[in-house]
Amino acid sequence: MGFQAGQLFVNLPVNDLQASINFFTALGFGFNPHFTDENATCMILNDNTFVMLLTKEFFKTFVSKEIVDTSSHTEVILAFSASSREEVHELVDKALAAGGKKYNDPIDHGFMYSWSFQDIDGHLWESVYMEEGTPEQA
Repeated sequence: MGFQAGQLFVNLPVNDLQASINFFTALGFGFNPHFTDENATCMILNDNTFVMLLTKEFFKTFVSKEIVDTSSHTEVILAFSASSREEVHELVDKALAAGGKKYNDPIDHGFMYSWSFQDIDGHLWESVYMEEGTPEQA
């Protein structure tokens, strides 16, 4: 097998860092205080996956391209697994209650169930439940 990353850090620009922290805290996520200051915070998805939320000004110091306008363009869909269909709904319901927007209706493929929302900065997130026994891709 080829390269396998030990950890993944996704970097996203945000309009208001504290508002983003409040939004994701309402969804139940925690943050690493060692990687948090007035420019950025490190949101913990699990032991090996993190989302760095960076102010747009700070994000621009890492890139030479324009930041995507999420009101009209999509740069990525961040999808993560849920343990049940109910957990898919719980997370999206929390996102909507915290100020996020519904992106689509729940999608039921039988073996896979998903629902997407936009965070307060327009980034797309998808919560996905896959039934046990679903074949893993090689």
